[in-house]
Amino acid sequence: MPASLAGDDFTVPGLELFDFPPLWPGAPHWLNKPVVLAAVGVILLCVLAWGAFARPALVPRGLQHLGEYGYLFVRDQVARPFLGADAERWMPFLLSLFSLILLWNLFGVIPGVQFPVNSHIAFPVVFAVVVYVIKLYLGFRHHGVGGYLKSLMFPPGLPKPLALAFYAPLELLHTFVFAPFTHAVRLFANMFAGHLLLAFFSAVGFWFLAEHPTVPGFPVGLLGVVMAVLMTGLEIFIQFLQAFLFTMLAAMYIGNALNPDH
Repeated sequence: MPASLAGDDFTVPGLELFDFPPLWPGAPHWLNKPVVLAAVGVILLCVLAWGAFARPALVPRGLQHLGEYGYLFVRDQVARPFLGADAERWMPFLLSLFSLILLWNLFGVIPGVQFPVNSHIAFPVVFAVVVYVIKLYLGFRHHGVGGYLKSLMFPPGLPKPLALAFYAPLELLHTFVFAPFTHAVRLFANMFAGHLLLAFFSAVGFWFLAEHPTVPGFPVGLLGVVMAVLMTGLEIFIQFLQAFLFTMLAAMYIGNALNPDH
């Protein structure tokens, strides 16, 4: 239950912000606002990509300029540093991953929508599982199961007894448990916390300025509005940063699977 601040009138926004019922009575329990926003995000991204690249011009403008800038950013800052010669091959996947995560994140600050899709753990988990399966598939395909595990457990230059005693168990635990877990939770936790903070400061401003406008409460309400505006700017930066970090880690995992010795 949300905690009470001012008597029984003002309640701090809590987990109820993430509890969405079905869109209509009798609808499947999974058919709710986050699922609809996720589908809308996919369709919108396809429309934007078509508008940007369906008829490319020699001198890019508008959507094409934005699309090319996004492509160059992912290629130069994510793909090439971790994948080298394989960067172009993986650009469709990495660009789609970055763009969709960013769009779903930005839904949290769009008026009328105001919900980041990735603040529901199911969506980051799906992304992380896809990256994890690709990583294992590439590692096993290119190096064999034994060869890939050996490259993880016995890095060059480390004595085998020391590797068996300390390094190998930690590396296997990291690769098969911690890495996919933290990959998903990092994105989810940031979007979850950011949405809560924005909701809290917005609620403070609305309650003190609109629902209970009093002279003593005016400074608190004004502070809530100012903080909501500042936090919105910070949240946009974090939304971009988390999309970048998630995609960067995906490229790093793929690169390590292709070239585990590096």
